[in-house]
Amino acid sequence: MNTYSLYIDGEWKETNEKIEVLDKYTQEVYAHVSKADEKIVDQAITSAKQAFQTKKLTPYERYEVLQKTSVLMLEKEEELAKIIVKEAGKPLKQARAEIKRSAETFLLAAEEAKRISGEGVPVDAAKGSENRLAFTIRQPVGVVGAISPFNFPLNLVAHKVAPALAAGNAVVLKPASKTPLSALELAKILEQAGLPKGLLQVVVGSGSTVGNEMMKDKRINLYTFTGSAEVGLKLKQETGLNKLILELGNNSPVIIDKEADVAFAAKTLAGQCFAFAGQVCISVQRIYVHESIKEEFLASFLHEISKLHIGNPNEEVTDVGPMISVKEAERAEEWIKEAVDNGAEIAHGGKRTNALLEPTVLTNVSSKMKVVCEEIFAPVVSIMEFENIDACIKEVNASNYGLQGSIFTQNIDTAFHVAKAIEVGGFMVNDGTQYRVDLMPYGGVKDSGNGKEGPKYSINEMTEEKLIVLNLR
Repeated sequence: MNTYSLYIDGEWKETNEKIEVLDKYTQEVYAHVSKADEKIVDQAITSAKQAFQTKKLTPYERYEVLQKTSVLMLEKEEELAKIIVKEAGKPLKQARAEIKRSAETFLLAAEEAKRISGEGVPVDAAKGSENRLAFTIRQPVGVVGAISPFNFPLNLVAHKVAPALAAGNAVVLKPASKTPLSALELAKILEQAGLPKGLLQVVVGSGSTVGNEMMKDKRINLYTFTGSAEVGLKLKQETGLNKLILELGNNSPVIIDKEADVAFAAKTLAGQCFAFAGQVCISVQRIYVHESIKEEFLASFLHEISKLHIGNPNEEVTDVGPMISVKEAERAEEWIKEAVDNGAEIAHGGKRTNALLEPTVLTNVSSKMKVVCEEIFAPVVSIMEFENIDACIKEVNASNYGLQGSIFTQNIDTAFHVAKAIEVGGFMVNDGTQYRVDLMPYGGVKDSGNGKEGPKYSINEMTEEKLIVLNLR
C-alpha cells in the first residue's frame, strides 16, 4: 500500500487520520494519505507567511527552480502518468499528455519569472508635473491559497503553483481529496529542484475542514480556485476583498454551420466530447447543428464514436475510462434517464458499469433539461438542430456559463459574426471547445468565473502594481 504524508514547512508530516485514495477503475484502495485538520492548516499558513517574508528569491533563482522542476517532471513522466491513471482513472495516453503539459506549464512560468516588469507613466504630461518621473513595478501579493480539482490533478496544480512561485509568492495548496497524489509528488520534485522550505505547503483534507480554514484566514492574500460555480460563489462571499482567480463551471456549446466540413467536425468532436470521460471544464456538451446537415453530421459523428476504445485506463489503446467515482457516474446516468423520460432519445451509449459510463449521445432534447442547461461533467453530449444562426446564438447565450465555445464553418463572415456574439471567454473556429494550450489566456465570463490562467496572465493576477513617482528638483 502506498502511503503519503503532508508537506508542511519543508517537512513530511504524518497524521493519525488518513484518506483513502481509490484506483478509479478497480475501486480498490490504492494509497493512504495523511489528513490535515484545522491546526495543520494554521501551521501551513504560518509557515508560508514566514517563508514569504524571509526567503526571497531573485527572478533568476525562481527561473532556475521552475526550469529544473520542468526537467525533472519529464524524467519522471512514466511514473507520474501511472499515478494519474490510478488516482484519476485517466487513460494512460492522456495521462502522459498531462505530464508533458505540466512540464511545459512550469517552463513557461520559469521564463515569465524573468519578464515581470512595470511601465513608464508620463505624469510629466500633466500641468504642474513637468519635473516628475513615474513608473510602475510589480510585486508579489504574498501568500496564495490554491484549491485545485480532480480532473487535471497535476496540470491544474501546475497552473496555480508555478505562476505563484514565479511571481515570488508562497503557496498553500489544497489538492482534490480524490486525487492528491500528483500534488504530493510535485512537492517532492520542487524540493529536489531547490525550492526553499516553506514556499510551498500541501494540505490534504475535506473542503469543510481545510477549505473553510483557508477561506477564513486573512493571511492568505489571493485565492486561485478551480471547481463548481457554487463553491466559487461561496469563496467570493467568504473572502471579502481578497483577490480571486475563479475557474468555474461550463457546458460548452459548438455550432455546426451549414457550410461546415461535416466529416472533419465529426472526427474532431468525437475525441473532444469524451476525453477523460467528459470530465473537463471545456468538454463539448451542447452541439447545435444546422437542420440541413443534421442527419449527415449525426451519422458521421456516431461512426467516429464507434472507433473509440472504452475500458481499462491502464491499457495503451483506451480512449475513455471510468469517471472519478461510481456516485458521479450514477448521477450522470440519472440525468440521462430524466432526459429520456421527458422525450430525449439515446442515439448512442447510455449504459453504465460501476464508474464506467459509455459515451452517450442524446437527441430530441430541450433547453430546460439538465443535460443541456447544467454542467454534466460526464461523457454525455446533446445534439440540437437550428435553422437561423442568430436564433442559435441567442439560445447558446441563454446559458449561465461562458467559458469556451466554437463553430465549424467554411464561411469566414459567419465565423467572425458568431465569434463576436457568443458570450464566452474563449472562442474557437473549426476546432472543438476543448482546445487549450498552456500559454494562452484561459478564463470565462458569467458563472464560469473571472480572472485568467496561463502563466503570463496568472502572474499578472498574482502581483500588485505599485506606482513610484520621483520629483526631480
